[in-house]
Amino acid sequence: MIWTAAISLVLAAALGFVLTLLTLPGLWLPIVVALGFQWFHPEMFSWWTIGAAVLLGVMAETLEFVASAAGATKAGGTKRSAAGAILGTLAGAIVGSAFFFPIGTILGAVAGAGVGAVLLDKTRVERTWSESTRVGAGAAAARGIAIVIKASFSAIIAMLLVVAALWDRI
Repeated sequence: MIWTAAISLVLAAALGFVLTLLTLPGLWLPIVVALGFQWFHPEMFSWWTIGAAVLLGVMAETLEFVASAAGATKAGGTKRSAAGAILGTLAGAIVGSAFFFPIGTILGAVAGAGVGAVLLDKTRVERTWSESTRVGAGAAAARGIAIVIKASFSAIIAMLLVVAALWDRI
């Protein structure tokens, strides 16, 4: 049963990692699988391990959610451009998925964050296109960094759960 759990966790982690790269909440997949095994075999994980995985997941989601908005704001944008970055990320990921999936999803999310920030930042009358473009570049760069950070969290969660499942059993 332990090897079934370990293989299931590895597969869930791999799929979750790919989903995370596609800006989807894939890092939760190995956590859900671990909880399923915990339900039937309570000795498989400590609740501290499950709690640590959930805490890491919440941290990763929070970082990803605010990253493009923070990038837009740091580059001189307003709350409006930060909202544009978030909306642009979602729209860009959806549109990008239609082209060269899955790379298009990632690039679409990054480009969408930038375009969304530029468009909503430009609605301020006193802004020049150059200033709005700088805000969009900040949002896009932050979104790209957020994708890498969240994927790293996903890999850490996966390793934590797989090692915990096998620790006393090999």
